[in-house]
Amino acid sequence: MKILAIESSCDETAAAVVEDGRRVLSNVIASQVESHIIYGGVVPEIASRMHAEAISGVVRAALEDAKTDISDIEAIGVTYAPGLIGALLVGTNFAKGLAYSAGKPLIPTHHLRSHIAANYITLPGLEPPFLCLVVSGGHSHIVAVNDYTDFTVIGKTRDDAAGECMDKSARAMGLDYPGGKNLDIISRSGNPNAYKFPHPRIDGSKYDFSFSGLKTAVVNTIHNAKQKGEEINVPDLGASCIETVTDILTSKTIEAAKEFGFDKVALAGGVSANSRLREKMTALCKENDFRLFMPDLSLCGDNAAMVGAQAFYEYKSGHIAGLDLNSYATMPIDNIEY
Repeated sequence: MKILAIESSCDETAAAVVEDGRRVLSNVIASQVESHIIYGGVVPEIASRMHAEAISGVVRAALEDAKTDISDIEAIGVTYAPGLIGALLVGTNFAKGLAYSAGKPLIPTHHLRSHIAANYITLPGLEPPFLCLVVSGGHSHIVAVNDYTDFTVIGKTRDDAAGECMDKSARAMGLDYPGGKNLDIISRSGNPNAYKFPHPRIDGSKYDFSFSGLKTAVVNTIHNAKQKGEEINVPDLGASCIETVTDILTSKTIEAAKEFGFDKVALAGGVSANSRLREKMTALCKENDFRLFMPDLSLCGDNAAMVGAQAFYEYKSGHIAGLDLNSYATMPIDNIEY
């Protein structure tokens, strides 16, 4: 089954053709990074306008790269939640129009479910059930993947996501957008034990996260140094920040895997590309005799191939939308609306 997938939840306009949820025939991405660098982050209005300008060409390129046309496509999948609402609406409305004009089923696809599905492309042998740590600029979840469309949230952030913490810390250090990626690069030469930061715990919810205090601690460290006329060693500060974030993420994930009886653990989301997170999770899974699954680096960020992978399983579960499909800025991964 060939699915044309569309992704526009943030600042990447993407389209892909995916066969049977595992084989990528094309994967086209129009990045907006250069347009947002001068602002230090994504500007939602600019992102929405750029999606509207790019989406027709991106979809056309995806079909051409796959050496197919719309008549060979059996369904159209689209990210409709969660994300920047204006950006989501561009993709959702384009997909609705295309599905209507071509007479194809429309498959509503959840963004976080798609990030998890990126693992199915990289690792064709992976099947549920497994435990997945989903980490990005807007989300930090520990999710039990019971089946392809059946999820249980074991823990999630109460405030800032891990990626947001690293992005804003990077910005405070003077690093360019995308902050998390640049922080990862510069921190590889730093001392991860140079600065000591808090490891917050949530009373009554041992698997939930909180990263706002860590972000504040990093910013305060920078401000205090400036007030004293001291120089900040950015690689050391960055490495210490990343070490703290990854300590929190990995320790809770491994503990959850033990408690809930999972021997398969996966990573997903933009932050799953972080080199220290991958390194640490690899070591901990080996130590605990868990099998670890990680998406290829090219599939960690937002892309449409992952949407096509998850859309295949949503379609098999009968999740088809009508032309009244709306977009939603927020939506839980385990209790979604169509």
